[in-house]
Amino acid sequence: MTTTAGSTEVVEPDYAGRGLASVLPNVASAVGLDGWPDHLGLPPAPHYVVVLVDGLGHRLLERHADEAPYLAGLAEGTRPLTVGVPSTTATSLTSLGTGLPPGGHGVVGYTSRIPGSDRTLNALRWPADVDPVQWQPHTGVLERIGRAGVAASSVNKAEFAGSGLTLCSQRGVPFHGITSVWERLEAVADLCEAEDRAVVYAYESTLDHAGHEHGCTSEQWRERLRAIDADLRHLRDSLPDDTAMLVTADHGMVDLPLEGRFDVDTEPQLLDDVVVLAGEARFRHLYTRTGAEADVAGLWADRLGEQAVVLTRDEAEARGWFGEVEPRVRPRLGDVVVASLGDFGVFTSARFAVEMRMNGFHGSVTADEMLVPLLVDPPR
Repeated sequence: MTTTAGSTEVVEPDYAGRGLASVLPNVASAVGLDGWPDHLGLPPAPHYVVVLVDGLGHRLLERHADEAPYLAGLAEGTRPLTVGVPSTTATSLTSLGTGLPPGGHGVVGYTSRIPGSDRTLNALRWPADVDPVQWQPHTGVLERIGRAGVAASSVNKAEFAGSGLTLCSQRGVPFHGITSVWERLEAVADLCEAEDRAVVYAYESTLDHAGHEHGCTSEQWRERLRAIDADLRHLRDSLPDDTAMLVTADHGMVDLPLEGRFDVDTEPQLLDDVVVLAGEARFRHLYTRTGAEADVAGLWADRLGEQAVVLTRDEAEARGWFGEVEPRVRPRLGDVVVASLGDFGVFTSARFAVEMRMNGFHGSVTADEMLVPLLVDPPR
């Protein structure tokens, strides 16, 4: 569902239909496994390659179609998917891998509070004393596909082998570590050729990196998009004829001007009843003193006005932002959440100074961040 907040288009996540969490369950059906949904209309094929391009928002691909003729051609006439809330890599990759909303799998943001403490968990740089399998205990979809007799595997950067996020989202299947585009192409093609039926997941990170560093309106970002488009066309041409290739993403991105960057440390009264501040600039989790959540939400809403949607955790749950929330996950969600709109973000120079040096951002509920493509190149 799409609504408006001020002049900004807000997208509510679709966890039951055209959502990122539905991709691998629908792929399971498309390779012939019983008991899986097929509402995305994927073409049947014995081999599926699922490529996630980090940061390739649906709106960004529309605006830069000339830079990506292969992907833009696949996008013609298609409808996008929604990602979950927040629209950030760790949350989205775990939704893709588990088929669950954030309230189910529990990876609820880039950073979130470790319940019972004043510490935060960085889901991209997992702390050594937090077990990813306990944090996210659900069996992933790839593992379930493999148990059902279809070869399932993950092709990703070698440095991600055994990482906390990999264990949350892709555990239970062979991991093939690669260090270049060419190694990825060879590994994916070989895995498809080696088995009668196979599902291969592959990940592309460089577009997101270019966006964060230079902005998603920069020439550097467009150059990466052109290269990725060519790489994926080459990958498709290298696959067996009976293979379908599906391309999607984990979030879109927006650039934030300096004047839109609100440093909350300059107004410390906003933090008087906030014990822990987490999340990221476009989506903040505020963990408050007991009983202070309504006052904190009101204070922040009055200060930010139409620049953000400010909700208590209960209000965000009621809107379905996190899907069905398991009791073990609820304390990881902010007592108050702040979703930035337009050209605005909530920064903290004292806690997350690195964000002040970035240009491109994501995490919020705007259409630019929430909508991602569903691109399918069917078997020949």
